[in-house]
Amino acid sequence: MEENTKKAQQQTENVIGKENKIVTGVIWQQLLLFFFPILFGTFFQQLYNAADAVIVGRFVGKEALSAVGGGTGTLIQLLVGFFVGLSSGATVIISQYYGAKRAEMVGYAVHTSIAFSLVAGVGMMIVGVTAAPWALRAMSTPEDILGPSTTYIRIYFLGVIGNLIYNMGAGILRAVGDSKRPLYFLIVSCLTNIVLDIAFVIGLHMGVAGAALATILSQALSAVLVLWVLMRTKDMHRLELSKIRFDGRMFHRIIRIGLPAGLQSVMYTSSNILIQSSVNALGTDTVAAWTAYSKIDSLFWMIVNAFGISITTFVGQNYGAGKMDRVHKGVRTCMGITAGATVLLSVILYNYASICYQLFTTDAQVVVIGEQILHFLVPTYFTYIAIEILSGTLRGIGDSWLPMIICCLGICALRVVWILTAVPLKNDILTIVFSYPLTWTVTSIAFIVYYLFFSHLKIVGRKR
Repeated sequence: MEENTKKAQQQTENVIGKENKIVTGVIWQQLLLFFFPILFGTFFQQLYNAADAVIVGRFVGKEALSAVGGGTGTLIQLLVGFFVGLSSGATVIISQYYGAKRAEMVGYAVHTSIAFSLVAGVGMMIVGVTAAPWALRAMSTPEDILGPSTTYIRIYFLGVIGNLIYNMGAGILRAVGDSKRPLYFLIVSCLTNIVLDIAFVIGLHMGVAGAALATILSQALSAVLVLWVLMRTKDMHRLELSKIRFDGRMFHRIIRIGLPAGLQSVMYTSSNILIQSSVNALGTDTVAAWTAYSKIDSLFWMIVNAFGISITTFVGQNYGAGKMDRVHKGVRTCMGITAGATVLLSVILYNYASICYQLFTTDAQVVVIGEQILHFLVPTYFTYIAIEILSGTLRGIGDSWLPMIICCLGICALRVVWILTAVPLKNDILTIVFSYPLTWTVTSIAFIVYYLFFSHLKIVGRKR
């Protein structure tokens, strides 16, 4: 214990002289410097499934396209999203301790986080492999895609540990201000995924099984790379394999902050499963169009999520350093930049909808349905901005339970009510997808009111 304390003190002394730009630099520059690597990293991460969708959609068929997206994508997001939500607690804890220059606590958090990734990966693999057929049938997956969907999801979960380790390791690096190397690793693994997709799906004619195998092998590569960097760093977030274990106090803190985000992700995905079931009932053409839309739509989510991650780390480090004015200025700046980026993307996607869909399929009916979905939803993207930025802000100071409740009621519960009441009256794709802008608008208003009047960062009524 004494030796560990001395090492922590030495690490702290080493970093005291190193200027932390996140807590001292120009706010908009720091947000963008942090944002772009995360954005490009998220882009390449999305390319995992997008590459699968493009290759199997064009070289195997629309049934295969539906199998690698649609219900399988929703189920994967249900489990993986829960873990990523939990892991956000580690990112917040590490960013706060790093901003406060508490090296020993950073070390405990890092090793507990990696141990958690390993245990969660094993559990998720077992659940994913065994429960896949039942879950797909419960979502009313069409019979012609049930077989390949089951194959894809089982292979995916056999290799899910690599995904979890990468996400946790990347979160640790981002918490200390390093958003570039996770990007580099994703570029390498994404290119590997594309090459393996071509080899397995086109060359060896392995179909959806080849696409799933390519994905898990490339994710394993990204996990190895991020672990390698964590083990070689000299900073206080250094990983030592012999120290990977659960620290009870630290694990409790991580879960206390991360559990609401994990539950929120589950609620989001559960409501999306209900939506997916409604889409499945409209037939394979609509499922394929919705699957392709989810890949196109990911461009928006990449941007807004990257800003959400950026503001969480920015707020966490500045909050840890006691710089509250920078916290509030950062929130305003991030909201403005996110709004500008959203409007620009919306204009591009709306005007080039047909071209976007033809990347995934040449089926004319699928393209028609897809354009209808895209033209309806793209103009409403701006209604989601406040949810992502303000929830990321509040998560950065450890305030995660009330934001989770707001999201669960404003998005998940309201979405379920809409699907159960409105869709039976008019069962078409536009009635189904209207649930998105409806719930985004209501929840954004609730977040703005909470942030301004009731949160720990409240502005109205704040003592001066």
